[in-house]
Amino acid sequence: MEVLKAAGDREAAGHHVVHMEVGQPGAPAPRPVLAAARAALKDGRFRYTDALGIRALRERIAAHYGEAYGTEVAADRIAVTTGSSAGFNLAFLAAFDPGNRIALATPGYPAYRNLLGALGLEVVNIETSADSGYVMTPEMLVAAHERAPLAGVLIASPGNPTGTVMHPDALRTLVQTAERLGIRFISDEIYHGLVYAGIAETALKHARHAIVVNSFSKYYCMTGWRIGWMVLPEDLVRPIERIAQNLYISAPDISQRAAVAAFDATEELEAVKAGYAANRQLLLDKLPAIGFDDFFPVDGAFYVYASVRRFSNDSVDFTRRMLDEAGVAATPGPDFDRERGHAWMRFSFAGTGEDMAEAVARLGRWLG
Repeated sequence: MEVLKAAGDREAAGHHVVHMEVGQPGAPAPRPVLAAARAALKDGRFRYTDALGIRALRERIAAHYGEAYGTEVAADRIAVTTGSSAGFNLAFLAAFDPGNRIALATPGYPAYRNLLGALGLEVVNIETSADSGYVMTPEMLVAAHERAPLAGVLIASPGNPTGTVMHPDALRTLVQTAERLGIRFISDEIYHGLVYAGIAETALKHARHAIVVNSFSKYYCMTGWRIGWMVLPEDLVRPIERIAQNLYISAPDISQRAAVAAFDATEELEAVKAGYAANRQLLLDKLPAIGFDDFFPVDGAFYVYASVRRFSNDSVDFTRRMLDEAGVAATPGPDFDRERGHAWMRFSFAGTGEDMAEAVARLGRWLG
């Protein structure tokens, strides 16, 4: 967000900036979603809904699991949330007690760590590497649990900032290990649908007691609508409902009505994804020649997590200079990995193809 603000300041001063700092789709919400919202506006009456969401949306989300994964999920286990951010808050509040230890893979999304810390939960960072395929392994989880008992583990596949996708067998064995050890498993699946290499499998295939968090923000291009969902084990449905009633009553009525139509926009959304895939290929082809030849596998999402060691030992300073001198905004690594992030940065390729080509050209001139 600080990089975005600095980029906005440069634009206000008359400079053109290529934005690669924020993980936000460049495309608008799909046409069926906009049409459903317009139809709802004709009614003009928007109210509180049930805390778990309107029945039509919960049923449509449940049907999605059968269509996309061949997995049966009851609508009664679905909770509609104000984006995935509310989902993580609800999961942490309902599933854990202050002082509990929660394992996270690093590098990873910084809001997990920040939210857990704010709630009095202890974050246990588990470093990944090329040897593990840049994912947490059962052996890593067991070792962390043996040092001191873990109450939970949170996994994202595809991941942010890396875009790494866990192989289905790797996910299955990790889920089963967590269940055997009595560790609550939370699966961040908000980048499902945006996979270019491999398969993004839902944790629900392997564990009925997993908590799954998803969102309409990424694949469905609905960031500002603030709408997401959770799939819950039966024992957490009522606690989540009670907490949600107190935190925000319900997700926005109009966003819920519109989101029902998102599942009817596959053709349009796949065209948007094809644009991301073209951007991804452009960066994979061009970045190594510029000097960014060390990066995590770009399996999914819309990020390249690249090393800056060839140019700097301080990615915060490097990204600041890159913005000031080349007009390209990207995110430095310390947010994602406090120990090793100084050597890394994240490029988002969610923008237009023209922007990606311009970014590569600017970086080539700047570093050449």
